[in-house]
Amino acid sequence: MTSHRWGPGMTVQGGVFAIGGRGRFTAAALLGAAVAAAAAGCSGSGAAERGEAVSLAVTPAAGAGKVRPDAALDVRAKGGTLEDVTVATKGEAVEGRLSGDRTGWSSRWSLQPGTAYTLTATALGNDGRTQTVTRQFRTAQAKRTLATTVTAPNAKEVVGVGMPIILQFERPVADRAAVERALEVRASKPAEGAWHWFDAQSVVFRTKQHWPAHTQVSFRAHLAGVRMAKGVYGGKNYRTDFEIGDEHIMKASENAHVMTVRKNGKKVRTMRISMGKGGLTKYTTTNGNHLTMDKASPVIMDSTTVGCGKGCPDYYRQTVYSAVRISDSGEYVHSAPWSVGSQGNSNVSHGCVNASPSDARWFYNFAYRGDPFKVTGSSRELDPQNGWGYWQLGWADWLKGSALKRAQQVGPQAARQGIAAAP
Repeated sequence: MTSHRWGPGMTVQGGVFAIGGRGRFTAAALLGAAVAAAAAGCSGSGAAERGEAVSLAVTPAAGAGKVRPDAALDVRAKGGTLEDVTVATKGEAVEGRLSGDRTGWSSRWSLQPGTAYTLTATALGNDGRTQTVTRQFRTAQAKRTLATTVTAPNAKEVVGVGMPIILQFERPVADRAAVERALEVRASKPAEGAWHWFDAQSVVFRTKQHWPAHTQVSFRAHLAGVRMAKGVYGGKNYRTDFEIGDEHIMKASENAHVMTVRKNGKKVRTMRISMGKGGLTKYTTTNGNHLTMDKASPVIMDSTTVGCGKGCPDYYRQTVYSAVRISDSGEYVHSAPWSVGSQGNSNVSHGCVNASPSDARWFYNFAYRGDPFKVTGSSRELDPQNGWGYWQLGWADWLKGSALKRAQQVGPQAARQGIAAAP
């Protein structure tokens, strides 16, 4: 059984910021209590003689029957302050927020469908007496649920400073705002980011500026019980923890036929390259802000994927090595021993970034997924939905794709403001 509890004295339970139970007082609190007691003795009149009794209002009300999973738990104290709130369940712990004046508490996320809960709240009245209220209830079963996949990043993956968080839904989401409110990003270093819906089945989180190097990030999708469409709820929660590695920045010039690689601001390699030969759009390397997406060795390059089958003058089917993908239109940085003579002076590829075997092998071992990779000098602009071309959008345009039209602050400062906590 899982329970979440708080009372006087700050503590953290199960990774949830809470107020601890009775008996955990600081020295300052004890001193304050002693002063208060002395004052009461001088007056000759106790708090019980001049105070009022506390009353508690709890939602859901007694006898409420089965509760919708997206209904909020709420506790309000009148004539006193909340001392302790416990939510016990066999499901996941229930996180809540306590108001600044300690008179209100409310759950932060939706509840698990088809789950039994016991909420117990205790308040201290101005008369010095306590009152406790208990509610037992069960959430309604979700007849239809919507499956979600965290496409990127992978759990415990070390990634580049441009790394997005990508969610895919098996069916269209009608209430995008409700889903977006349930998505939480926590980070060990300050950053600003926002979600962007490209369609009703895909949403992406990107930071305004690149992630700070060596940031620990925890993504939590509190989707269980979220009403995503009429009669359709999220069935489970998701969590992915990952790490931002060193800052890798790559720039490839189609005109200069050179690619530079920087690590934490310092240039670590200059590579001669050959890019798309042009003539046709499909043979022109896309221009703009790419991200490295994945890598494999070997990879079979087949022109049939771009509409050039057998009998086509430019038909090819070739095995390449040390291949790092930078788009969904077949563009890779890869080893090309056949074009070494052209690398550094001319563009002869079908759109990929050709490099020597030694340079390509070094880059293959160096790159993370999510490294910024900028191509300059090309006439074919990268579409923001071609692979991970999300950095092609300026920040104002990125925010327009948010259902809530707002950014999120993540990091230790945000934690102190009650927005998010460090993992």
